[in-house]
Amino acid sequence: MPIIKSEQQFYLHADNLTMIIEEADGYLFLKYIGRQVKQYHGSNAVILKDHAFSGNPNPHQREFSMDTQRLLIGQHGLGDFRQPSIRIQHTNNETTDFRYESYEITPGVITAQGLPSPYASPEEATTLTLTLRDQVAHLMLKLYYTVYENSATITTFTQLINSSAEDVVVHRLQSVMLDLPTDNYDVITFQGAYAREKTVRRHTIDQGIFIVGSNRGASGHGQTPAGIITHPTTTDDFGEALSIQLMYSGNFEFGCQQNQLNELRVSMGIAADNFMWQLKPQESFDTPVAVLNFSYQGLNKLSQTSHVFIRQHIMPANFANQERPILINNWEATYFDFNRDKLLAIADKASELGIELFVLDDGWFGQRHDDNSSLGDWYVNEAKIQGSLSELIAQIKSRGLKFGIWIEPEMISENSDLYRKHPDWVIQLPNREHTYSRNQLVLNYANPEVVEYMRYLFDGLLMDYDIDYVKWDMNRNMTNIGNGADYTQTMMQSHQYMLGLYDLMAYLTTKHPEVLFESCSGGGGRNDLGMMRYFPQVWASDNTDAVSRLDIQHGSSYLHPVISMGAHVSAVPNHQLNRVTDLKTRGDVAMMGNLGYELDLNDLSQAEQQQVKDQVTRYKTIRSMVQLGQQYRVMHTANETAVQFKYGDQVLLTYVKVLSSHEEMETIVRLKDLEEEALYRVEDSSEVYSGAELMYAGLTMDVAKGDFKSIQILMTKVREDH
Repeated sequence: MPIIKSEQQFYLHADNLTMIIEEADGYLFLKYIGRQVKQYHGSNAVILKDHAFSGNPNPHQREFSMDTQRLLIGQHGLGDFRQPSIRIQHTNNETTDFRYESYEITPGVITAQGLPSPYASPEEATTLTLTLRDQVAHLMLKLYYTVYENSATITTFTQLINSSAEDVVVHRLQSVMLDLPTDNYDVITFQGAYAREKTVRRHTIDQGIFIVGSNRGASGHGQTPAGIITHPTTTDDFGEALSIQLMYSGNFEFGCQQNQLNELRVSMGIAADNFMWQLKPQESFDTPVAVLNFSYQGLNKLSQTSHVFIRQHIMPANFANQERPILINNWEATYFDFNRDKLLAIADKASELGIELFVLDDGWFGQRHDDNSSLGDWYVNEAKIQGSLSELIAQIKSRGLKFGIWIEPEMISENSDLYRKHPDWVIQLPNREHTYSRNQLVLNYANPEVVEYMRYLFDGLLMDYDIDYVKWDMNRNMTNIGNGADYTQTMMQSHQYMLGLYDLMAYLTTKHPEVLFESCSGGGGRNDLGMMRYFPQVWASDNTDAVSRLDIQHGSSYLHPVISMGAHVSAVPNHQLNRVTDLKTRGDVAMMGNLGYELDLNDLSQAEQQQVKDQVTRYKTIRSMVQLGQQYRVMHTANETAVQFKYGDQVLLTYVKVLSSHEEMETIVRLKDLEEEALYRVEDSSEVYSGAELMYAGLTMDVAKGDFKSIQILMTKVREDH
């Protein structure tokens, strides 16, 4: 049984992961989370002591304090001086005392209301519901924990129900909190900035509070709603690691606090900054879902666990195992300066080279000739594209290509018909001037009228036109939040916005399940599991430079599956960094994700066009390996990166050396997770190596002289009958 109730303890058994919760005197304690433990007798007990300055709920038991226990929820005001996971304003204070009342074990997944949630059949998942109640404040709390068949994964969220006769205000309600015992811990986060998203940061945890979060109204380029708790000795191949990811795309907070007793509290949820939520009597509030993955075999295994779980239980099922098309996007080829002839010339060449999908980017609507106008005016500029969109799509498809289109549904230009008609639909403080970013404003998705209008508009777009792919962009963060009638309503706006956005996304993807949606926010400004629940592909960064992409793709690989990541070959000098990189290297790096092109194919020489054709042909033979296989981080330094994919009998290794060196021995790369006694033949050669030698002796990288060089090696296991 995945969930067992035994006396006062609840055992949650996932694949190679156990979580043990204990109830005593109405309190819930986290006794253990980690590698699977089938029998538990309290060996790691918290020894009760009279710790100095620790509050005691029982005057006759000075040794027991909430400040020294390992808890599932952290409550404000009763002697637990660590960061609380709950702060609820009721009557005239924020103190709560939730006590355990009952439990229920049910098959399947219980979903968070109005929020993205994992999915699974009743046979694939089991959920434990723990109900707690505060008898004084008349509030009920439900904690949901779901265990999944054959995955070292537990998901959780919290629901608050106002059972009182008065309004209450939620100031803080985290999705997950874990109190962990004294140990040496590291925390890995994924930070950075625009054009260098998902930079891996590894921090040593010491006494104090460490927080990563966002108050932008989006998860952000510089932050990711995810973290990995691990140990200093853990590597890609050895040691324990526990990841926490939040299925949420708005303001979030991930916090680690080591207290004066060196215990660690970890929590994640909606950020308290710019947040309140008013609950009227009998209303409820659900937090976003948190996803916990675990590995005792290093970070590569943790990554693979997360990748498989996302594909099986988060990503829309019809796209989870569907190979992504190789696309050409016209953005860096033309920017806003295009007409039908330019677009069809690119499509002609794309078809000739074997590319499968043409994406029409920004500039096809309203009077959109630059980024200063027309967002919100989602009608086709037929003068610009020299006819109807239906005609253009038919011409693209007659060339054997699918058709995709760019939209930015959450934004509005002040210079637009929609703004002139509905200036009240913009997120804006009363009596203040606008704050601009890219000369655009944000539509108020907390307003149901806005959501309904966009639902009608884009449902019509997808019904009227034969569109296969949508690139959904979002190019600025929230400012001037203040459309609410009072302060509390204003502080509810950023979360209400997310609920409105998710409602629209859920509607469109359910109504049009055949359309492949790609999430974009100036690249990876909202690259999280909340978006991935509806949009199975993400544009990881606007930075298309191959060398920069090595770090971006490396960070993305820790928790997100390769099949979710778009990666494009662009022109040189690169438009972001002005760097010149070999077309081969640009192709090899992009082929470590979902290959695409973002340049004018007609500007390439005949030799370069042939090289692109060869890349496209090559990728079609390895696409299933990259998108559906197991990925391994083999090497990543400032100057060298090696990534391995394994799928069935085939192994793909890509090695990139950034800067050339002189009088140094060649690098030896050691592959991972091969069959020791099996033989592996290198493609188009007579070279055959054993799995053992490839893993332990390694493979020498004989790279050509020069900067920014790459090698791609495909090997196939030699069948015994051969």
